[in-house]
Amino acid sequence: MAVKLTKNEQKKQKDALKQYQRYLPTLQLKKQQLQIVIREAENKIVKLKEEQKKAVDALSLWIAVYGDNAAFPEDKSISNLVVIDRIEKEKGNIAGVEVPVFKELLFKRVEYDLEYYPLWVDKALDALKDIAKYDALVATLEEEIELLSKELRTTTQRVNLFEKVKIPETKENIRVIGIYLQDQQTSAVVRGKIAKKKLVKVS
Repeated sequence: MAVKLTKNEQKKQKDALKQYQRYLPTLQLKKQQLQIVIREAENKIVKLKEEQKKAVDALSLWIAVYGDNAAFPEDKSISNLVVIDRIEKEKGNIAGVEVPVFKELLFKRVEYDLEYYPLWVDKALDALKDIAKYDALVATLEEEIELLSKELRTTTQRVNLFEKVKIPETKENIRVIGIYLQDQQTSAVVRGKIAKKKLVKVS
């Protein structure tokens, strides 16, 4: 980038450098914070999936032990009795990014034939709803990760811009202007001495 070789431009470049150097640590901190929160969310997802698998295994075992009629035909599967209505979420804020926060999982009311299903079906449905809640929690965390990852990419680009482009470029501009102004000052001193010698010779 071509810059004017003047004292005003030198001051302008020095002010810009101070601004970049003041802003860079904030960006770096934000980048670190986003990376930490994303890792934490990813770890939460792993744990939730593990807990969900345990809950599914426990339910399957429980039905196998207590269910006289566990093998329902596909159209009568107890999983068909659990229908998600919606996931209710609140808004949270992480490093200036608006993210969803899981609040509640709501289900549609499904009527079923009490004479067809065994007595333990209500307990099984409660367990299935708990299992479905894990999916809702994971989906909310995945949405959070997507939003934070997008912000992380933008922040990383800004950090790189400041570290690798703006700060080195501004330092180089200050150096070039400084050399030019120093040369101009030296030339002015030399010209002054020559002029003084000429005056002495004349007199």
